[in-house]
Amino acid sequence: MTILLFMRQSSLLVMKSKIQSDKIGLVCILRYRNWMDNLEIFGRYFNTGLHILFLLFKEHLIFLQPVLLTGLTGANFIVDIIHSALLNPAEEVPPSSPPALADITSPATENMAAASLSDSASSLPRNVVIKTEPETEGGLLFGSEGVLVKRDPVVSLVAPVSGLQPLAWSQDHRLAVCTTSSLSLMELVCDVHNNKQDLALHRTSIPVPTEAYKLRVGPAAEQAQMTEKFSTHPDPTIRQVFLADKVMNPSVGVHKGIKYASWSPLGCDSGGRCLLACLTLDHRLTIHNSHKRLEWNMLVDLTKKYSERLKERRYAKKDNKPPQANLLDFEELQRRFRMQTPLRMEWSSIYTIKQVQPDNTCVDVEMVLLAVLMENGDLVLWKFVLPFLNGPDVVFYDIIESGVTRPSDLAWWEYENADRRMSGLIVGSEVGPVKIMPVSLSGVKGYFTLRHPVILWKECDEIAVENIKCVPMIHPIHKSTCSLIVASRGCYVFWCLLMISPAGLNVHNSHVAGVHSLPVVSLAVSQHGVAVYTCSLDGWIKKLTPTFTENTLIFKQEDMLWPENLTGRRIHGIAVSRNGAYIAIVSTQGIVDSHHPVHRTYQVHFMALKTPETAAALLLKSPTQNLYKMADLLDLVRWQILKNKSIPASLQEELDQRIQEVDSPYLWRFKLFLVRILYQSLQSPPSDHRWKPTRKESKVLVRDADEEDGEDEDDAEQGEEGDEGESGEVKLEKEENREEQIAEVQAWINAVETHLMRENMKKVLGVVYLNTWIAQNTSIPTCGLVEYLSKDTNDRASEVLIGHIKNKMNKQTFSERCTLCQDVLPFTDHKQAICKNGHMWLRCVLSYQACQTLTFRRCLLLDSIARLPKPEGKRHFPSSLHLHFTVTLSISHLLLSPSTSAFIPLCRSDHHLTFWISSQLKTLILKNMNDY
Repeated sequence: MTILLFMRQSSLLVMKSKIQSDKIGLVCILRYRNWMDNLEIFGRYFNTGLHILFLLFKEHLIFLQPVLLTGLTGANFIVDIIHSALLNPAEEVPPSSPPALADITSPATENMAAASLSDSASSLPRNVVIKTEPETEGGLLFGSEGVLVKRDPVVSLVAPVSGLQPLAWSQDHRLAVCTTSSLSLMELVCDVHNNKQDLALHRTSIPVPTEAYKLRVGPAAEQAQMTEKFSTHPDPTIRQVFLADKVMNPSVGVHKGIKYASWSPLGCDSGGRCLLACLTLDHRLTIHNSHKRLEWNMLVDLTKKYSERLKERRYAKKDNKPPQANLLDFEELQRRFRMQTPLRMEWSSIYTIKQVQPDNTCVDVEMVLLAVLMENGDLVLWKFVLPFLNGPDVVFYDIIESGVTRPSDLAWWEYENADRRMSGLIVGSEVGPVKIMPVSLSGVKGYFTLRHPVILWKECDEIAVENIKCVPMIHPIHKSTCSLIVASRGCYVFWCLLMISPAGLNVHNSHVAGVHSLPVVSLAVSQHGVAVYTCSLDGWIKKLTPTFTENTLIFKQEDMLWPENLTGRRIHGIAVSRNGAYIAIVSTQGIVDSHHPVHRTYQVHFMALKTPETAAALLLKSPTQNLYKMADLLDLVRWQILKNKSIPASLQEELDQRIQEVDSPYLWRFKLFLVRILYQSLQSPPSDHRWKPTRKESKVLVRDADEEDGEDEDDAEQGEEGDEGESGEVKLEKEENREEQIAEVQAWINAVETHLMRENMKKVLGVVYLNTWIAQNTSIPTCGLVEYLSKDTNDRASEVLIGHIKNKMNKQTFSERCTLCQDVLPFTDHKQAICKNGHMWLRCVLSYQACQTLTFRRCLLLDSIARLPKPEGKRHFPSSLHLHFTVTLSISHLLLSPSTSAFIPLCRSDHHLTFWISSQLKTLILKNMNDY
């Protein structure tokens, strides 16, 4: 590749002097849009760093010169700018010039798919400038969250990273890292029993299969004949293509590693957590789940399942017409391989559909779709019925022919505004175009379908579209729901704003230029407080913050400051946690002493994007009211308490005020979490390792016969004893103060736990009172709960409830008995039950029954258990880090869901039931309050 560029040094000096004298900005008018991308591709192929120096003069681009640094040997390249000219000062120069800002019009003009003309960069207000580099005089404009704060530990990977997007962060706080040997997984655990300030990460991995997977496109004999024919084909254009293709000809060597990983929404597996879709470099697509937390199980192989389906259909297209040619036709051979070679896969959100039962009754069934992008542009949709257990629960849903010949990336577009809900699949191409393909969701209530594809970008400029992300937003000016789509195209960031109005679907698109000098390798989006983070091989991470105007968007660019020990490293990928608290960065060494290192080590760094004060404010104002879903923000608050050994006074005052205003269980659990972390911060670190045995040896006093220096030794010993006495008194005083503080904090913990426990007991007794005909309620220790609540004479609501329960039960008592000795289990403690013979059983935190089985469920914080080993109900989510009681009411029996905090939560439809039960109890208590 050669670059025919020309520039003379004399003309540069003349132009520079003219600029300085006339104060006119010099800009570079580029006849060819993608000249900079060609230079960057050129730099990639020759392993060189391409840097573009921007010198700004009065907000205009004064001078632009590409500089090729080290890495080229045996070749001299003359670099020049093709066209340059002086502009009149009166003419406007757009501050950022995207590669092709042409107005687009969607062909879908019927029904909801009508697209309006987009606003190009020229429609920006004249007083708005998107700067490509930060100003140097005024300093960098960073808020409190502009500086990356490094968190320990740094996780070292045993193998190099693989895939174009090696990092993926799930909604249940697990990070997947694609490597050449395995899929490395790290779970962020907010542990209340850990007093270390480092992040608590539980590491697991899914190994890459040792046997390479081979795609089947026909009978074995016919496939062997095909291989022999095309490997010795007389036409070199066919023979070389076949021999170089590792999919059709795996004998040349197949890469091993993970190509891509994608997490499902929260609540898809049997334990209420996320499913993991894993795609290997040999094109094997599998679905995994982690039922026992440290063990991963493969549930289904979708590549094998789809291959069998194609074989049954004789490799026909969507129209079911069998192909006329056989495998000995090279075009037919390529078509069969490309139609079953997956490139990307993405999960949809959870949908609720109506399913007819054999008795003609309808029940709500929840499902999730997995879209798989094939090499030929087909979109294969798989339907997973929730909770997903094994292979038979996944069925083929639909196939969509996108018409994109060279697809590159995939993302879901989902729009929801009041009663209008729509969805589609965003498909990017290696040559430039981006479109939304309609997805028909039959049976999903409230969903509309696009009649035609929507073109987001139609220019074929040979710039690949990668890292597509879609974020739902609220337009602050129009007060309507909109969708922001961002993607990387070379060194540019492509964005598209979709809004639905009475006129149809409005599409506004443009590019953000000047973000990086090298192509963007990874892009991440923070959902809360929408911000786009981009990184490139040059080691820079930039933050783009969108700002709405009347008709378009403006992105504010900020450079994220790196810690000193991480500067100069080569970045391979970034990912942002669920609530934007942390950003994970996988990197390796850059150029060391002007040379590339012989051996590279790959590491994952965790950086805090938010301050603990901001995290605490978000936790107090959380709309989800769920500590588990906010675990990344919770960890920042935990880190601050452990570091300062105190709860921030402002946070404590705000929390107490909110508890007085709204007595919410969520706020009480948050308070309990803070106090427990404070208790851990006051604990002294263990001096000895628990696993190391202690060796106590008796001391022998050896008296020296020679006592010439005895007096001096006695004086020295007396001085040492005096110093030790003084320091010992100080240590003793500090120890006493610490013990007093620990005792106060422990009493604080007991008070908060008692409040939560009593409120939980009221809910349990309320459910028993409303459903006394259910046989399962006889095993709940009702009398013990009544006696326990009766100890507090100041709780009027408890007295009313207890009175109603005693009248309704008619003095019927059902005592718990020990399964070992059949003795009565008295209710003396809400955490455990001990019979007269000394048999101790832990009590369920949901129903307060004694757990007398070998298997039960434990909270993520390891401080509570649930009686049932498996969750009951339709679908469950981890609801909170601290347990609370929720129930689902069935016609035949009462389901006590053993997952509130970390086990399971209720589905959306059951929240109405819980609210109904609470309202019924409240009405009943208020109505009969005057009777007691």
